[in-house]
Amino acid sequence: MRLLRRPEFRRVYEEGRRRSAHACTIFYLSNGMPRTRVGITTPKGLGKAVVRNRIRRRLREVVRLNQRRIPPGWDIVLNPRPLVADMTFAILVREILHLMPRAAGGRGSEQLPK
Repeated sequence: MRLLRRPEFRRVYEEGRRRSAHACTIFYLSNGMPRTRVGITTPKGLGKAVVRNRIRRRLREVVRLNQRRIPPGWDIVLNPRPLVADMTFAILVREILHLMPRAAGGRGSEQLPK
């Protein structure tokens, strides 16, 4: 369920599409598989290790709790911004889900849910 290797991340960055919001930028690419894989990047610019780990835990929890609302068939990379560490969880969930693509394949597959 997770993107872990550098080549997987690079492929999404280079070939995929991008969406941005206040909390995060996501890159996504159809993977042709029946499941969605998610990777999270937390560069040092977000803060010290404690802050970066907190951000990572919060984003993983958003994905875990909303697996059924995230459409299958995508490789997704989440690039959070520093304010993710201090946002309320409900707002974070709403922003992340708003950025997710609808369904892999077909026309209009990159449309966002309303």
